[in-house]
Amino acid sequence: MATDSLRKTYRKKIWRKFVKAVKDFDLIEDGDKIAVGVSGGKDSLLLCKLFQELAKDRTKNFEVKFISMNPGFGAMDIEQFEKNLEELEIPCETFDANVWEVAFKENPESPCFLCAKMRRGVLYKKVEELGCNKLALGHHFDDVIETTMINMFYAGTIKTMIPKVSSTSGKLSLIRPMVYIKESEIINFTKRNGIKPMSCGCPVEGEKTDSKRAEIKKLLETLETANPNIKQSIFNSMKNINLDYVLDYTRGNKKDK
Repeated sequence: MATDSLRKTYRKKIWRKFVKAVKDFDLIEDGDKIAVGVSGGKDSLLLCKLFQELAKDRTKNFEVKFISMNPGFGAMDIEQFEKNLEELEIPCETFDANVWEVAFKENPESPCFLCAKMRRGVLYKKVEELGCNKLALGHHFDDVIETTMINMFYAGTIKTMIPKVSSTSGKLSLIRPMVYIKESEIINFTKRNGIKPMSCGCPVEGEKTDSKRAEIKKLLETLETANPNIKQSIFNSMKNINLDYVLDYTRGNKKDK
């Protein structure tokens, strides 16, 4: 059912946008070995199905593997996760890591930064061990916009998620084939197909009543009432930067004015 709806019901709003991103940013090349990071949430589950569909077309000669890491969050509903994988026919390799335990011991009051950094490192290493040269992540259209605004409002910089970038190790390319797909369509797809996605299981995240990303989401909802195209405008702005009208900027490691 999930596969059929991608090709039919969600052909325009999800499938075509996925294919367009792959083509626009040259995300998949012949001979690629791609690992798809599966958190168990709605975004990564959809990403898995999109890759499975693309592999059927044989328009690109690539291999794909699905991997999932449990960083040690005791609240993760592994049973529901495995049920989703089975029902969606996603052959996912899972592995455990004690990232959360280490991060919490190092900084019990604020383990998030270290936890995220360690999770990336462990995941990159696993991908490299599998012989993959790319890691696909489930970030979508709204993630790009929210990250742009978070950086502007709270970090004082103009920076966003880009569809293709080298990992910190330099041995992998990180790709985001869902950058054109709106979160609302992912939610609709998930509900229509009876998928029960997992939360991340993080005990700290679960206790948060607010966050910078939540604040930005609320702001965007307010702005959309006056301008329904506000998100698309913000997205487009990150593709239409005129450096002649930027106070100063960094290109690589060099700062220009």
